[in-house]
Amino acid sequence: MTRWKKRIKGLLLVVVALGVTTWLVLQLPSFGGMAQGARLARMQTSPQWHNGRFENTPPYVSDMSILLELHDLMGDEVRAPTFEVPVQKMRTEDLALPAAPGLRAWWLGHASALIEVDGVRILTDPVFSKRASPFQFAGPARLHPAPLPLEQWQNIDAVVISHDHFDHLDMATIQHLAQSGTHFYVGLGVGAHLERWQVPAEQIHEMDWWEQANIKGVTIVCTPARHYSGRTSMNNSTLWASWMLKGPNHSAYYSGDTGYAEHFKAIRTKLGTPELALVKVGAYGDSWMDIHMNPESAIEAVQDLGATTLLPVHWATFNLAYHAWAEPVQRTLAAAKGADVQVATPRVGEKFEFGQPFANQAWYLP
Repeated sequence: MTRWKKRIKGLLLVVVALGVTTWLVLQLPSFGGMAQGARLARMQTSPQWHNGRFENTPPYVSDMSILLELHDLMGDEVRAPTFEVPVQKMRTEDLALPAAPGLRAWWLGHASALIEVDGVRILTDPVFSKRASPFQFAGPARLHPAPLPLEQWQNIDAVVISHDHFDHLDMATIQHLAQSGTHFYVGLGVGAHLERWQVPAEQIHEMDWWEQANIKGVTIVCTPARHYSGRTSMNNSTLWASWMLKGPNHSAYYSGDTGYAEHFKAIRTKLGTPELALVKVGAYGDSWMDIHMNPESAIEAVQDLGATTLLPVHWATFNLAYHAWAEPVQRTLAAAKGADVQVATPRVGEKFEFGQPFANQAWYLP
């Protein structure tokens, strides 16, 4: 065999080995499951399903360029805190008590929050593992601890999941909460992941946009967002969403990941104005705007919703973008001042009680 034939054979063996290794890795439970049968058939009837996948309207067309991404990547922004982030530790004893009437929220870092609406406890996109990754030995690590360790979470009535990316859907967190009977409200297709993780079928509620469910008198509405999905690739194999939580007396909205679009006005028209809006303000870039709005767009979204108060989320916990660590909240406050939007910026783990005085502190500065 000539030398060049040996080289080609060796290269082919390497390619095959890499392919097999990649396939084996993607079979790990953390990558979730695949929709089949009745689940897939239901997905295919969704108005959002086009050409074998879910799509935004109009479809998202990436304008990312390698040169622009490399320019941003090489910036000199300080993307992690230079001091210990002040975290308000929560007490497991408080979760042992029934949720009180009223409306309150605890921001838990990144997109995770605990919301109590008229006596019902709801978590948004809870991620309490060390890393937002399919592996706990590699991937974006937390920049601060969770205000309560995963094993101490209990008595959570419901979880709403905006989409299946690793910084929003965490296998270990889901499995722990499922053991105590928590119900999970997810977009179409996401249930396949939970099913693979042994979550009982009666605790999984897959929903299309504008569908509603009820738990203990609180209505959970799956509402539109503008994003993308995929646990193993950007294949839009599951449906992304935002969520409206409407109790008899109070209401809250959670945006999930989204670009700015007309869906905020549509939500207000169909469902009314939420009192509290937890809206994404971080992890953005000039080439991401169609699916990751920036702080100024988040303020526009709050105005469209007509929300009374904004609680900014999706920043501070994982280094996922090119901007400086504290930039999202600083830009949010500046934009809100000019738009006359009320913003609450609690520390991680600090309680915000709607209707009660709350004094913002610049805890995000050294």
